[in-house]
Amino acid sequence: MDKIAKVPHLREELDWLDQTYGVEKEGFFHQEHWQLLVAIMLSAQSTDKQVDEVLPKLYGRFPTVQEIAQATEEEIGEEIKSVGLYKSKAKHVKSCCMQLAEQYGGEVPTTIEELVKLAGVGRKTATLFLADAYGIPGVTVDTHVFRISHRLGWANGKNPVETEEELMRVLPKDHWNRINFQLIYHGRSICTARKAKCSECGLQAWCEKRVEKKQA
Repeated sequence: MDKIAKVPHLREELDWLDQTYGVEKEGFFHQEHWQLLVAIMLSAQSTDKQVDEVLPKLYGRFPTVQEIAQATEEEIGEEIKSVGLYKSKAKHVKSCCMQLAEQYGGEVPTTIEELVKLAGVGRKTATLFLADAYGIPGVTVDTHVFRISHRLGWANGKNPVETEEELMRVLPKDHWNRINFQLIYHGRSICTARKAKCSECGLQAWCEKRVEKKQA
């Protein structure tokens, strides 16, 4: 059975997201895969702009994975102070780079199973990295994707892993990688956690949460 047919109006919803937010996300400043992984680690609870502003200086001071692995947490922290939770991120970045240098010869693993063994790398970070670095399809479920996919009726899993599995069954594979940044943008501007701006939303006609409110 066609995945599109499983969710009413899914094609219209995906077309609207493509037209509104685009199909490709501008990548973080980086030259090597370990730098991309670090950038994604720093992006948690921070904006892409905040992260991109610190990366040139960070990689200028520590141009190799071995050098950043040998740096102190304080030295790394000095370069990423404007990024949220910079102290804990500095600790994770150092530990992660030490693992890459000592256990993987400076190369970044290419599977989720190996990536999540790295310090500070969870399933969300691993999936994003594989998508951005190698184009490997995967659905990344953060708070925005979880919230909006449930509101739209695409999924009803109780946790991010269940929701990820549901979305991979529902969404066409060519939409997996881009659904994350599209719903992040939509969640920050329109479908916010505190109070959704339904009157401004191009998806309101198909939103299950909106329909439930009308029927109540």
